[in-house]
Amino acid sequence: MIKVFLHKQLQYYLCYVKLALIGYGKMGREIERLAHQKGHEITGRFGSANMPSTETLKLADVAIEFTRPELAPKHIALCQQAGIPVVVGTTGWYAHFDEISALFKHNGALFTATNFSIGVNLTYFINRMLAKMMQTADYAAGITEIHHTKKLDAPSGTAITLAEGIIQNHTHFSSWGLSNEEKQSFGPVLPVQAIRQDEVPGTHSILWNNEIDSIEIKHTAHNRTGFALGALTAAEWIIGKSGVYGMQDLLNFEALFSKTT
Repeated sequence: MIKVFLHKQLQYYLCYVKLALIGYGKMGREIERLAHQKGHEITGRFGSANMPSTETLKLADVAIEFTRPELAPKHIALCQQAGIPVVVGTTGWYAHFDEISALFKHNGALFTATNFSIGVNLTYFINRMLAKMMQTADYAAGITEIHHTKKLDAPSGTAITLAEGIIQNHTHFSSWGLSNEEKQSFGPVLPVQAIRQDEVPGTHSILWNNEIDSIEIKHTAHNRTGFALGALTAAEWIIGKSGVYGMQDLLNFEALFSKTT
């Protein structure tokens, strides 16, 4: 059922897209590899030694941005000025989200996500549903995330999204807090543990625990391909649209849930 649903959701009819890559590290190179497999063209590869401009960005149909939190707002605004949609995979810049998204209310398109992996977004959905069901149960909850040592923000954007999913759907929690000492809590603060290890693409666990038993949701990324493929799919999807979007618009798992209940 889920496989058929995803196949329908991810069908696009753009056989040729011109892409600008803002950020040409490991993620940028993986996106380029997948883009070439799908027959797309890379019009520009931009990094610290080769900064984008409105003129160079206008050569593309859409930009994909994976850089640093302090650089992302400037890059997003530059894409809006160039008149091209932008897909943003950088996390940690969300303090500027309201002012940046306001640029796209009347002109341009922005697609942003804390994680572009389809598997992670399935985990987001399951996490929200479980949090609703756990309101009447006596369980403590906590989140643990593990990333590579070059990950700049802690906790990860993915962990924050998971935490917000619990807070929005469980009345015992009103906020989250970064803690490497307290692993689970009955509320009101949801503890989030951030661990950094070499060469870990990303592991996220949500644990509900009491004296009787434990329930755990866990997503483990084996490589960067899932993130890159999701970002590329978002880039194909957003062309021709205006406004601000996220993975919930692309995947719409709530529609699948409503069909099965």
